[in-house]
Amino acid sequence: MVRRYHYLDLIMAVFVTVLVVSNIASSAKIVDWGFSIFGIRIAFDAGTLLFPVSYIFGDILTEVYGYKNSRRVIWAGFACLALSAFIFWIVGILPGEAQWQQYAGNAAYLAILGGMSSGGIVLASLAGYWAGEFTNSFVLAKMKILTGGRWLWTRTIGSTIVGELVDTLVFIVIASLFHVFPWSLFLTLTLTNYLFKVGIEALMTPVTYIAVRKLKETENEDYYDRDTDFNPFRLQ
Repeated sequence: MVRRYHYLDLIMAVFVTVLVVSNIASSAKIVDWGFSIFGIRIAFDAGTLLFPVSYIFGDILTEVYGYKNSRRVIWAGFACLALSAFIFWIVGILPGEAQWQQYAGNAAYLAILGGMSSGGIVLASLAGYWAGEFTNSFVLAKMKILTGGRWLWTRTIGSTIVGELVDTLVFIVIASLFHVFPWSLFLTLTLTNYLFKVGIEALMTPVTYIAVRKLKETENEDYYDRDTDFNPFRLQ
């Protein structure tokens, strides 16, 4: 019999929303904070402001509900990202209305949102997300067993350090190979994206603690992945 939870579907809905919105923001704008650290300009794609929240949700999902449920949510997010990219591509090729062409036009659409459907950004986003989220979930599940469920902060931050590194490198490398970002910004985008994401996770640790405690009490669940098959492609 499949276990029914009160908040798993809600968490999945918010998780997917964060993913799609952050992906749109990444394509739409690169933020420059106007200063440098050790000669490296502090600039990053706008999705970086929101994307770290998905890792917080990923930590909560694996910590409370286990890797198997987290795996289902990760794949749901992957499917929704792919669907959103397809929709933006369809919209981009549809003919624009005359008045809209005058004050906006296809050129503006393609410049801002066209990246959401371009092969490079789609491949980079999907590959980075998939690799990073599964790495994050796997590391957290294993660390939970090693620590016996103690020291939650070590596995939420530790799994994020590994998962975000994989995600950031995969995303920036593929996006740069497809000329979404210039190689001149590779080091800046990689470093600032990574440090910002990990920093957000560390700062949000108290919130993660509260959410995990409340969910464990409400759901009567505190899953340990001792006999879990960690194959990311096994959805049963």
